[in-house]
Amino acid sequence: MKHKLEWLFAFATSILPASATVALQAQPEIPSLGFSDSQGSSNSREDQIYASATDALNSGQYDQANDGFGEIARMRGRRADAALYWKAYALNRAEHRREALVTLAELRKGYPQSRWLHDAGALEIEIRRAGGQPVNIETNPDEELKLLALNSLMHSDPEKAVPLLEKVLQGNSSLKLKEKALFVLSQSRSDKAQQILLSVAKSNNQPELQKHAVRWLGISGNKNNGQILQEIYTSASSPEVKKSVLSAFMMSGDKERVLNIARQETSPELKKDAIRQLGVMGAHSEIQQLYKATTDPAIKETLLQSMGLSRDVPTLSEVAKTETDPKVRGHAIRALGMAGGEDSKATLLSIYSSQADLETKREVIRALFMHGSAKELIDMARKETNPELKKELVRTVSLMQSPESTEYMMEILNK
Repeated sequence: MKHKLEWLFAFATSILPASATVALQAQPEIPSLGFSDSQGSSNSREDQIYASATDALNSGQYDQANDGFGEIARMRGRRADAALYWKAYALNRAEHRREALVTLAELRKGYPQSRWLHDAGALEIEIRRAGGQPVNIETNPDEELKLLALNSLMHSDPEKAVPLLEKVLQGNSSLKLKEKALFVLSQSRSDKAQQILLSVAKSNNQPELQKHAVRWLGISGNKNNGQILQEIYTSASSPEVKKSVLSAFMMSGDKERVLNIARQETSPELKKDAIRQLGVMGAHSEIQQLYKATTDPAIKETLLQSMGLSRDVPTLSEVAKTETDPKVRGHAIRALGMAGGEDSKATLLSIYSSQADLETKREVIRALFMHGSAKELIDMARKETNPELKKELVRTVSLMQSPESTEYMMEILNK
């Protein structure tokens, strides 16, 4: 669950605009206003008033800040547009919403090219939402502001927001905005929102959008979505959509469906992807079943990698010690290096001391390098009598950044 929440948070923050925090936070933090846009003397009257108004705003003295920024706006100097924005901000914080909206309109009319217009749009959405006023979403040309408005409306009036989000998905908006609209829908518990999400997930006329809808179905954790996802996988022609379904099964913890796909899938690429998802899910017994049933070396390699990913050290140790095929044994040894832990390290050291095959020993050296076992590699290098293996061990240790490896390199240089 922790993994799922971390993934969800990372995904959400990657698709929502930075300015979305204005609409999502009840008390947005007042930023430092500073003098970064000043081009003249900091001792000018305009700068002095601006600094005083900034201090008042940061101190919560909103009426005083309003007066200061208003005076700067009337000067119509280089800070006039910024002053109008912060005046509106101060008015809003003082709960003078009507005056704040009038000030924002003044900013748009007087400074149509101002860099503060986007922030002004986000602020207007927040002001209108707080005051219970409707926000004109459909006519807003700024997609990020449109999403802010939709997200805000979803919180305050879901019944109105859901049809608008559906209209975005069916219209000519950019793929980026549609993906964000899907995210907002996925956070709603309303039946209508879930129906729209299902509809997009089942539709194959927009594969990129379909992939996102499929992932949200998996993240939702709704067990009823399993059969729907299975039907989507069966009917999909796009390998990418199928991979999205596998990812959704992983997010929902549906090991049984992923195992069935790994068994029955005829596409080597999709079969391997299903096996990797089992590794992420920590599906030890399922991977072991597949390993015993397959003779395909390429599939065996993927299964061993998944064992390493899921840290199935006991099974990997058994394969590494008993496998007669050198290539398969090498894959198992590498997977032990990937798995990490004291047990895997002990197995690797045991294999190195018991095996005579040079390539197997080299695989163990590489695996211990992946494991980060500098001390053990140094001990092996000191004892090794085979010139080739000793050179391989010293070269490997030289690539490791640790106090032990540095000390050993100095030891060699001082001989």
